Amino acid sequence: MSKNKKNVPQIRFPGFTDPWEQRRLGEVAKSYSGGTPSVGKDEYYNGDIPFIRSAEINDDSTELFISETGLNNSSAKMVEVGDILYALYGATSGEVGISRINGAINQAILAIQPEEDYDSQFIMQWLRNQKQKIIDKYLQGGQGNLSGSIVKDLLIEFPSYNEQARIGGFFQKLDHLITLHQRKLNNVKNLKAGLLQKMFPKNGENFPEVRFPEFTDSWEQQRLGEIFNILDGDRGKNYPGEADFFESGATLFLDTGNVKKSGFEFSTKKYITKEKDESLRSGKLKLYDFVLTSRGTLGNVAYYDEITLKNHPSVRINSAMLILRPAMHGEVSDDYMASVLRGNIINDFMSKNHVGSAQPHITKRDFSKVDIGIPSTIEEQEKIGSFFKNFDTLITLHQRKLEHLQKQKKALLQQMFV
Repeated sequence: MSKNKKNVPQIRFPGFTDPWEQRRLGEVAKSYSGGTPSVGKDEYYNGDIPFIRSAEINDDSTELFISETGLNNSSAKMVEVGDILYALYGATSGEVGISRINGAINQAILAIQPEEDYDSQFIMQWLRNQKQKIIDKYLQGGQGNLSGSIVKDLLIEFPSYNEQARIGGFFQKLDHLITLHQRKLNNVKNLKAGLLQKMFPKNGENFPEVRFPEFTDSWEQQRLGEIFNILDGDRGKNYPGEADFFESGATLFLDTGNVKKSGFEFSTKKYITKEKDESLRSGKLKLYDFVLTSRGTLGNVAYYDEITLKNHPSVRINSAMLILRPAMHGEVSDDYMASVLRGNIINDFMSKNHVGSAQPHITKRDFSKVDIGIPSTIEEQEKIGSFFKNFDTLITLHQRKLEHLQKQKKALLQQMFV
């Protein structure tokens, strides 16, 4: 055991002053991985034993179950509630959790059982905090798998058991709070998705299943190409390269990272000069334009309203987005069209059109042919638009709370561990 290195974190709970001491994980915990019963043996499956796979290490249930016979005739190993589960293989490499069920594990999971005086929550949180460093060191380029020997050889700084338990318990409560906010966010999103299905007519119908009681008229069908002039983002021989971008300038140049599901996102910005802006032929936004991501991540929508115009009076978008410029502004509610564009329209479009598999995309020609239902009165359009706009505001608030908690946890992990 190496005890020569002594250190302390930036932030500690009051009453703890002793230095932390370094140990290898394999010195303070026993660990083992499992195996998979032969898939050709029906009698090995559909039993009563939950079979935990690496994507399920933080779940309280499993999709697959094995039998006692399957367990006894394979390398599968049992774990108990409270054991640390560490994913070794594939896309989940480096993921870690505390088992919430008694079950069996396969070869892609390493079970870690700390010895007395070493806290499971503390070790799990340390492993979670170190995930990217471990991946970068042992899986350069994301290739290959981790191994039990790599994990057991990791050097961890440990305080006294009481301080470990205090830290582990603190982050366990914080994780619980994050989970609650995630559930709230998911519930609001699911409620919105259900209402989108009911408050817009199904294909071929002119009446929605649910509507505000004061409206009874039949809806109309219109093509998006009649409602919008659909334009490509900037492209062509003068398309800006990296040398054309600056931290400030005359025109803000947006890429798909600046357009999220809830609208524009300006945490990162790049600008082009007035001269470069004037050399470009397409992609310039006008007031009341919608922006739709059309390559890569499809269907994120932002609206260039008066507030955005005031803060960013000159804006261009790149070639991975489309501009939807209202052809009849004032005749069709912008809030209503925002609710349509942020609804199920992209999934419906993708299911009916070939959007490309290697690089999914939406073309202006195909998108202009999409039919949508529109209430015949502007009053009903505005009421629906306002209703879903409030939903989007609520979703954004929940998302921000969740992201704030996640950022707080990340910062505290950095400061409360050595």
